[in-house]
Amino acid sequence: MKLLIKKLHPDAKVPSFAHATDAGLDLCALENVTIAPGARASLRTGIALAIPEGHVGLVWDKSGIAHKGGLKTLGGVIDAGYRGEVFVGLLNTSDVPYTFEAGNKVAQILIQAIVQPELVEADELPEADRGDKAFGSTGK
Repeated sequence: MKLLIKKLHPDAKVPSFAHATDAGLDLCALENVTIAPGARASLRTGIALAIPEGHVGLVWDKSGIAHKGGLKTLGGVIDAGYRGEVFVGLLNTSDVPYTFEAGNKVAQILIQAIVQPELVEADELPEADRGDKAFGSTGK
């Protein structure tokens, strides 16, 4: 599969795999951004993608940024038909500001195959072991 990437700004960094075995491509900030504690921000990447039909781009946390800095990605589904700039929504869950400089890694995007099921409305659903047991149903 080929993933077409368009730089929308000359300073944008093309997403890349840090290691040959990585699942996600690193997305980088286009501009300097500071996210205050408890605040949300939408970071520009300066790139657009042509995700092939039958696939989706899923934006996920960078583990180091999430674990050490308390930054959590928000949203993050990039559909195959979207050709606009990719933005990364982030929430700062920590009690200190977090600053990204232009070119810093902010998140990763995984390109994954999807299945679009045939939708069938049903009056009843088949039985399952779990049934309708919800949150905490499997114990501690």
